[in-house]
Amino acid sequence: MQWFNVGKIVNTHGIQGEVRVISRTDFPEERYAIGNELTLFMPNEKKPIKLIVASHRRHKNFDLLTFEGHININDVEKYRDGLLKVSEKQLGELEEGEFYYHEIIGCIVLTDTGEEIGEVTEILATGANDVWTVTPKAGKPQYIPYIDDIVKEVDIEQKRIIIEPMEGLLS
Repeated sequence: MQWFNVGKIVNTHGIQGEVRVISRTDFPEERYAIGNELTLFMPNEKKPIKLIVASHRRHKNFDLLTFEGHININDVEKYRDGLLKVSEKQLGELEEGEFYYHEIIGCIVLTDTGEEIGEVTEILATGANDVWTVTPKAGKPQYIPYIDDIVKEVDIEQKRIIIEPMEGLLS
């Protein structure tokens, strides 16, 4: 089974069993919904821990969570540095034209004329739109904005993306 990181527990918050999470999901309202199951993977531990979300709120740049059966700080202190993950079966369906990062990373990018640019190795979230780092077999990485004017086709099954580069995009 494949697991996807949705957050990291970086500390406790208060004494009521709340943990401070740096979120790694675009869907915090869904992932941290009351009653949702998260799986905690601790460094140097082989067996993951199943947790059920009891509460969720935002505070500054963090998501604060409590878990069922964990009512005070002593119950959750040991979870610091743990990664919260969901299984592939917990991933929801996306709208047309939306993709999970793991689906895009590893795709080969080609121009509309068939020239291979390279492989998507990283996705940078800029706020306005994502920017894909495309690394060629030789040479320096190219940065492709994920906008309709440039990205013409995304074929997840074939791991192939077709772009129509605007003037000056590729150096």
